[in-house]
Amino acid sequence: MAEKFKFSVTATDGKARAGVIATHRGEIRTPAFMPVGTAGTVKAMLPDSVRATGADILLGNTYHLMLRPTAERIDRLGGLHKFMNWERPILTDSGGFQVMSLSKLRKMNEDGVRFKSHIDGSEHHLTPERSMEIQRLLGSDIVMCFDECPALPATDEAVEKSMRLSMRWAQRSRDAFGDRPGHALFGIQQGGVTEALRAESAEALTAIGFDGYAVGGLAVGEGQEAMFGVLDYAPGMLPADKPRYLMGVGKPDDIVGAVERGIDMMDCVLPSRSGRTGQAFTRRGVVNIKNARHQDDPRPLDEHCTCPACRSYSRAYLHHVFRAGEIISSMLLTWHNLHYFQELMAGLRGAIAAGALPTFVAGFHAQRAEGDIEPL
Repeated sequence: MAEKFKFSVTATDGKARAGVIATHRGEIRTPAFMPVGTAGTVKAMLPDSVRATGADILLGNTYHLMLRPTAERIDRLGGLHKFMNWERPILTDSGGFQVMSLSKLRKMNEDGVRFKSHIDGSEHHLTPERSMEIQRLLGSDIVMCFDECPALPATDEAVEKSMRLSMRWAQRSRDAFGDRPGHALFGIQQGGVTEALRAESAEALTAIGFDGYAVGGLAVGEGQEAMFGVLDYAPGMLPADKPRYLMGVGKPDDIVGAVERGIDMMDCVLPSRSGRTGQAFTRRGVVNIKNARHQDDPRPLDEHCTCPACRSYSRAYLHHVFRAGEIISSMLLTWHNLHYFQELMAGLRGAIAAGALPTFVAGFHAQRAEGDIEPL
């Protein structure tokens, strides 16, 4: 029998928690950052390279994979883990956010959402039951319940209506998921930036019962101050013995602030997307490698970083291959960014375990305030 999904908190510092999620495909150290493998790949990276950065788990995308190559095809070929050559845990989102942000001619009712693919215009119908079926076919280890995610700003009435629909869909997702030993189902809290709606959503989800809980409906246009305002109370509304996942976040300072407020898991496309556009994250902030100031600079992106880009290549070379449109630019900058994000998570875990999180956070902000190193 597959090992039961289990979360253990090993240390706390204020609201922040360090812990371990045990799955039949291996342990996930928390706080955890999940690189995004939207279409069955973390762009510009081999799976072994992603693992070498320190990643314990990847995120796959229900919406994209259902459209191409289809969940049924992936299932016939042995499931997503085998298909993309990643043996460790995979979390798949439900598709709800992408239906809102990418699809065309979306029509939503109580049953689900009808939409046209942004790829070829083909028509599709996504419901809580179909989302659970797709994620089962993919073989994901952590399944997200199907929800509706309104873009902010939105009226209080619209957010309330959407949240209550998502709670009804959460119950249907739970019913459709059934009993799957070794696999986990996470509920998604909604409610925008309204505390009373967040409390109502958390109560509904807890009554249904899930293996973990996500704070959804943030990082959709509300800004960091409003997001942190919600995170000051929202994680505490969710069961303390289950992992808490902040969806779609984010920038390094977003991550640090979320961990301080009790978040255990995060994901974002930012490290890989930024790598492809010439942006590198370092201890002193973001470096835009396309800028002319780097063309004669023999130094690495970050003198303290041990990733391949920093060990073996200069800023001048990285500037050159980006300007030349060479594929190696995306490969090296993405590897560096993922390494930086995983190193940040390891630092947060270590600081929580040592009871030194405030010192770590102060140092994080102080280094970024110094700015990038001066060019030669």
